[in-house]
Amino acid sequence: MRNWRRHSDARRLRQGAWIASPAGHEPLSARCLYFTMSSVKPPASRKSESTISTTQLREIGLFGALSDDFLEHLVSILSTVRVKPGEIVFREGDAAREMYLVLDGEIEILKKSHRGRETRVAILGPNDCFGEMSIIDLQPRSATARALGPAHLLKISTEEMDALYRHDLKSYTLIVLNLARDLSRRLRVTDGLLADFMANIIDEYAPKR
Repeated sequence: MRNWRRHSDARRLRQGAWIASPAGHEPLSARCLYFTMSSVKPPASRKSESTISTTQLREIGLFGALSDDFLEHLVSILSTVRVKPGEIVFREGDAAREMYLVLDGEIEILKKSHRGRETRVAILGPNDCFGEMSIIDLQPRSATARALGPAHLLKISTEEMDALYRHDLKSYTLIVLNLARDLSRRLRVTDGLLADFMANIIDEYAPKR
């Protein structure tokens, strides 16, 4: 499959599509969701540092429309990590407990086929987020994330999301809404890419009239 380079639409394919609630079940409330996630055992974590500013947060779509006071609160509780070229942020199948946003550098997303071959499906750059799908649906990581070069990442854990819920419900709701909008955009792009792919297959292999 052709690699997607950083492109306004193509890179939004990222890790995959939103997984809906099972049929016949009511969706979990936001409060219930994060309380449930807090019971997952954390994986071993790399050394963290706190070098984020409110100016950087304002440039990230996930934090759009948040007040200056709440951004200051985020600066006080969130931490960042630096990863080296080739370093694995997480592997497909790992237990999920945090999501990441790229502040600087590039992260490639790799998906393993049924035959065990890893294929690059996206390259993410500054202000892109990844890893959020697994902490929303409580499933293991759906893909592997690896640094292409030195990268600076903002990390948000399930415990921190729960703390944000308790601190300011309105601002927490805006974050969740921004996240849902981003996932919706990815679904739209995925639908378009899938349609193009199927059209190419049909054109290539369908009997000519």
